[in-house]
Amino acid sequence: MQRQVIICEQAPEPVGPYPHAVRVGNWLFLSGIGPRQRGSADIPGIVRDSQGRIVDYDFAAQCHATFRNVEAILRAAGADWSHVVDVTAFLTNLERDFDTFNRIYAQYLGHVQACRTTLQVCRLPTPIAIELKCIAYLETP
Repeated sequence: MQRQVIICEQAPEPVGPYPHAVRVGNWLFLSGIGPRQRGSADIPGIVRDSQGRIVDYDFAAQCHATFRNVEAILRAAGADWSHVVDVTAFLTNLERDFDTFNRIYAQYLGHVQACRTTLQVCRLPTPIAIELKCIAYLETP
């Protein structure tokens, strides 16, 4: 079976030695992706104090940025939202952010009816509040 590594020039650089996605046959596996923007360490929605410490974040801004990054990776692999069959969402504060996540998720994936698992994690590799990992199925190999 043929294996294709996908690197998306519009998505943020991975924080480790892994690609944005790997396609094997009809299956497309996306690495976890968050809201960072390509070429920058800045995170959308982060609020810092005068010493540069993170004191708050705009979760909706991070969600939209994350979904835009996932969409860019899907496009780079020749896919779109309709190909997504499974989503794993990692949130750092379920109590605070779950309702907002559900509302924004529905805007991007509500019509697709993909399977989904949502987990709370104590932290992610960078100071982000959301990361998505997706699996998609494409009709043609």
